[in-house]
Amino acid sequence: MPEPTKKDETENESAPPPPEQTTPQEGGNDKGKVWSLGEGAPEESEKRDDSQRSTLFVEKPQSGTVSVGGNITFIAKVEAKDLLRKPNVKWFKGKWMDLASKAGKHLQLKESFERHTKIHTFEMHIIKAKENYAGNYRCEVSYKDKFDSCSFDLEVTESSQAAQSIDIRSAFKRSGEGQEDAGELDFSGLLKRREVKQQEEEPEVDVWDLLKNANPSEYEKIAFQYGITDLRGMLKRLKRMRREVKKSAAFAKGLDPAYQVDKGGKVRFMVELADPTVELKWYKNGQEIRPSAKYIFEHKGNQRILFINNCSMTDDARYYVTAGDEKCSTELFVRDPPILVTKGLEDTSTYVGERVELSCEVSEDDANVKWFRNGVELTNDPKSRYRIKVEGKKHTLIIEEAAKNDTATYSVMTTGGQSEAKLAVDLRPLKISLALEDQTVRLGQEIHLKCEISENVEGKWYKNGQLIEASDRVKLYHKGRIHRFVIPASAVDDEGEYMFVPDAYNINIPCKVHIVDPPKLHLDGLGENNTVTVVAGNKLRLEIPITGEPTPKVVWSRGDKGITDSGRIRAETYPDSSCLVIDTAEREDSGPFRITLKNEAGEDTALINIKVVDVPDPPQAPNVTEVGEDWCIMTWEPPANDGGSPILGYFIERKKKQSSRWMRLNFELCKETTFEPKKMIEGVAYEVRVFAVNAIGMSKPSMPSKSFVPLAVTSPPTLLAVDGVTDTSVTMKWRPPDQIGAAGLDGYVVEYCFEGTDEWIVANPELTDKTKFTINGLPTGSKILVRVKAVNAAGESEPKYHPGPILVKEVIEPPKIRLPRHLKQTYTRRVGETVNLVIPFQGKPRAKVSWQKNGSPIDKNEINIRNTENDTIIFIRKAERGHSGEYDMKVEVENLVDKATIDIQIVDRPGPPEIVTIEDVWGENVNLSWKPPKDDGNAAITGYTIQKADKKSMEWFTVIEHYHRTSATINELIIGNEYYFRVFAENMCGLSEDATMTKESALIAKDGKVYKYPVYDDFDFSERPLFTQPLVNTFAIAGYNATLNCSVRGNPKPKITWLKNKVLIMNDPRYRMFSNQGVCTLEIRKPSPYDGGTYTCRAVNELGEAEVDCKLEVKVIAQ
Repeated sequence: MPEPTKKDETENESAPPPPEQTTPQEGGNDKGKVWSLGEGAPEESEKRDDSQRSTLFVEKPQSGTVSVGGNITFIAKVEAKDLLRKPNVKWFKGKWMDLASKAGKHLQLKESFERHTKIHTFEMHIIKAKENYAGNYRCEVSYKDKFDSCSFDLEVTESSQAAQSIDIRSAFKRSGEGQEDAGELDFSGLLKRREVKQQEEEPEVDVWDLLKNANPSEYEKIAFQYGITDLRGMLKRLKRMRREVKKSAAFAKGLDPAYQVDKGGKVRFMVELADPTVELKWYKNGQEIRPSAKYIFEHKGNQRILFINNCSMTDDARYYVTAGDEKCSTELFVRDPPILVTKGLEDTSTYVGERVELSCEVSEDDANVKWFRNGVELTNDPKSRYRIKVEGKKHTLIIEEAAKNDTATYSVMTTGGQSEAKLAVDLRPLKISLALEDQTVRLGQEIHLKCEISENVEGKWYKNGQLIEASDRVKLYHKGRIHRFVIPASAVDDEGEYMFVPDAYNINIPCKVHIVDPPKLHLDGLGENNTVTVVAGNKLRLEIPITGEPTPKVVWSRGDKGITDSGRIRAETYPDSSCLVIDTAEREDSGPFRITLKNEAGEDTALINIKVVDVPDPPQAPNVTEVGEDWCIMTWEPPANDGGSPILGYFIERKKKQSSRWMRLNFELCKETTFEPKKMIEGVAYEVRVFAVNAIGMSKPSMPSKSFVPLAVTSPPTLLAVDGVTDTSVTMKWRPPDQIGAAGLDGYVVEYCFEGTDEWIVANPELTDKTKFTINGLPTGSKILVRVKAVNAAGESEPKYHPGPILVKEVIEPPKIRLPRHLKQTYTRRVGETVNLVIPFQGKPRAKVSWQKNGSPIDKNEINIRNTENDTIIFIRKAERGHSGEYDMKVEVENLVDKATIDIQIVDRPGPPEIVTIEDVWGENVNLSWKPPKDDGNAAITGYTIQKADKKSMEWFTVIEHYHRTSATINELIIGNEYYFRVFAENMCGLSEDATMTKESALIAKDGKVYKYPVYDDFDFSERPLFTQPLVNTFAIAGYNATLNCSVRGNPKPKITWLKNKVLIMNDPRYRMFSNQGVCTLEIRKPSPYDGGTYTCRAVNELGEAEVDCKLEVKVIAQ
């Protein structure tokens, strides 16, 4: 803002404020209705932008009027209720001028904060206003992402003192810098005056002389003082003229620097030549000028004159004249003659909304005329609400629909004069043709408020004192004198007091809107049949959304009993919902609960089924219906109570009877009530139990079943064969089953059926534990089929069938002795051992068996003979050598005979050899001889054992064992000692109990020669290290210990060290080193691929060193 000059304070002019609007301290007009002069009404787009801003102002600064030299204050208020810190407020003049930098003597900005109301107050004080303070101002407030702005106008009116006269020369200001339009008139210097009186005569001032003689630092001051806007263009021309100010040889007198002429006038250029014979040429803007009616050349002595007639604006240019090589230039300025106002404006009064026309006439057609409103220029912009109409000399300012704030002083200005008039726009008296009516509207229905007033003016709608802006939801309509307020779908918040306030009138039209809504329960979130499921033991908090206006009364009940707001089962009510709360739900809480809503608009009720679910009861103890080798079949009944949720399946567990540890048998639910546990140990008692499972969880376990033992039947008997057949019986024999199992074998069942029938007859009502059975009472000549079953606690085995039918008829079978292989050779036993020989035979009918020994009958007192139908047994409890001999066996069946011979040999230890004689003694040797023993123990002599004893100690030492000859030489006897010798005989039973000793001793005599012992040097065992077994390249598995082994020898014992990749391994817990008897071992604990590499074993002693290498590769096995 320019610095104001000091003037006396005058009384401020003010206008009455509109209804329900605050005013600035010094004057003001209708809020939001005073536009910037010459700008016109705000566009609709600007209105939309303002509606989208965040409303921060609670009070906006209002437009005002002040006299020159007076004071005025503008106030803006911002509510700090939702703000965490002080908002940022800026004051502007025009669009961009920030007034914070202009604060001083004539402009002060203040701010304050009221804590009890939480209102920030921002004030702008203008002190001793000047005329150029008038214009449009703007206040902006911002906080974070919120923003609000408000524009207002300041009008400065003339004081009672006479206005200063206007210098018409200020109109002659340059607008260009030598372009084609240079020299056009600029009337901006005339805009600072409010009244124009008869222009006073002032002495002509040549601006060029002032600029040429002035200091460059005073250029701007001169331009401001004389209204020069094209200062740069004039300075360029001045610079050119200054360059030309030099003494010229061709021109005795040159052109003046500049010439000025009125439009249509005549100008004279004259130069005086030093040499009149020099050729002279005139130029205009570089173009040579030729003589014509417009351009006239004259010669008077040394003077050369150029006349330009009837000057027009195109003659405003730079001219120069050349004489030889020299030239002289000047500037010509052409100005228009002033345009006079021949018919001035007239004061006008009208009403708001009427068409207004302000007209004047000027001295020339289509003249350039400026219109002003309170000193602010009005333009003929299509967006402006002001329209300027030109008809020849008549100029008209048109306002289509006058508004209250159009009241102002309007003026028209030309280059030669001006005229002004006052326009007064008043309001017509307002009448309410149709007032608003109170309404009761159901929620969601349309709210339609309508009023009619006598004047077609805008207005504002308020709800509970707050301004309502149009939006997608709120529709505001204005057509002529009718104003409508429409909300298509009402909401609860729409209830309140509404009011319509016409703009510029201190009147309001109120009404009340009451929103009602029948109560409604919103049960969309509940399940089928309004069922709510809760797990027993959990807390249920069932929240039911409710709507209704006014807020309905909620009542919960169960049966005939109401539910209060306290206790384990209670009801909690909120403005938009109601809650049924059950602390620690129980099964007994299941059932219907009723909720009822009531308000003045109606009633709503619903039944809500509460279903308390729990884990099921445990099933009854299961029954084991069938048992196998390692399995069983178990069944059970479903639980009596499923807990309110269907049974999904069962889990089964088992344990050994003597154990307390249960083991889960299925990890996927069993859907049936039958299960087959497997992989049990045969013969061990088990118990099983069952868990029931529903969606809530798993029940407690059932009672254990009765203990049971998995048992398996045996495999079928084997080798079923016919043992004998008579005319009325069949004897069968078999072998026990290959697999009997833990249940053991209780016996056998023999069944038969006659050929051609399927009826099996049990031959033995009671089990037989023998593997042979005779079926009696059979008809002679019949054929039967036979099968045998093994029976134990688990049941009967699969039957073993005889391969074919058996004829019941006795058949003669020739005798045949089946002599075992080991009896076909000599049967040898030692004395005292038991002889028990079983010789099977065959033959039918009953065979007769007889025995003989060496051709004589056997003495049954010494040898026991026992005969059966199929074999015969010879038994000797304690064998003696006399039992040796040949035994003859004979089997007879009628006239048929079979024989066999068995050679039995009873052996014992032999007797001692007969005489042992020392045959010869020489040197350290003794030669012995002896005779075999008389008693060889009934077995061949296998060898002899010879022992020696020193006569002094008589301790016997074995010299030779298992010697087969009857003579021997004993060597390496000690000279000087005397020896006795003895000999034992030996057969398959061992050494003889006694030995035969030499009767004489053998003396090892000393010879006359002295024995000289040979001298031997000590053997040198020293050896440098040598690896006898090298290291071997090895593959190891990551995570498993690996060992490297090698062997080394050397004396002294070498020191062993290990290296990895030529680096010594020391104090690493991952490695362990062993060395035992020359075997060196390196153990690598749980190697990783990092442990792979070249390993070296180094052996060092004082004689040298040796090394051996290997490579270790560690492989990682993918999981």
